[in-house]
Amino acid sequence: MRAIWKGSISFSLVNIPISLYTATRREDLKFRLLRKSDLSPINYKRVAEADGKEVPWEEIVKGYEYEKGKFVVLKEEDFRRADIEATQTVEIMEFVPLDEIDPMFFDTPYYLEPQKAGAKAYGLLREALKRTGKVGIAKVVIKTRQHLATIKPEQNALVLELMHFAEELVEPAALQIPGAFDLGSKELDMAKELIGKMTGHWAPEKYTDEYRHSLMELIQKKIESGEEALVGPTTSKRHPTKVVDLVSVLQESLKQTSKTGAGRKMPAHKRKPPLKQAA
Repeated sequence: MRAIWKGSISFSLVNIPISLYTATRREDLKFRLLRKSDLSPINYKRVAEADGKEVPWEEIVKGYEYEKGKFVVLKEEDFRRADIEATQTVEIMEFVPLDEIDPMFFDTPYYLEPQKAGAKAYGLLREALKRTGKVGIAKVVIKTRQHLATIKPEQNALVLELMHFAEELVEPAALQIPGAFDLGSKELDMAKELIGKMTGHWAPEKYTDEYRHSLMELIQKKIESGEEALVGPTTSKRHPTKVVDLVSVLQESLKQTSKTGAGRKMPAHKRKPPLKQAA
């Protein structure tokens, strides 16, 4: 694995040299747009809206649209003037209890690996965070952009998780979200019972991207058979629950979970392994 960033964790007088590694990966399938007649790939040109003419890169500038059709042009020196200093340091500003942070703020996790000289300090910070239930709140510059981040322990590793700034979160005030209801005890008791019957232990390996695996299987069949088109099985469409029928729906759900077992999933060793994506 290749480090994407090298620097150090800093808090008070402590400085821990570290390397940053991606902790997740996207498994999206990539498709090219093709011309149907001969499967020639489709390319895009940069054209001006005013006259439809293609524009070379050297004639393109960056502009911010502050009103419809009105722009402020920014030059490279403007971006440099506004740019913050990339210090290669994860500067911890304070420590806060993890359970005080709304999960909505978390975005992208990265593993932190200590360099040899910082191994002991790394272990000390990891254990101190575990025992106090706290995380470090820091700012870090990665690829010219400043990020808010937490430093938290994850098993034997320290994880740097990039966060959203408060101004980036959209308030749900404009949505038609229902307030408090005068709920009947019967409905609430059945809903709690249903949740109890469906409760299990978190095991992430139980959940897979079924759509991607199914799509890869269809692609593999096309490659092997040379068929022009393969039609996958149709899926049943679930209809929204009617409010007036909520009690009967809960009762039926309780019956079904009693028959099938709470949170029962197919064991990992019995599931069909996903096909590998063709290179």
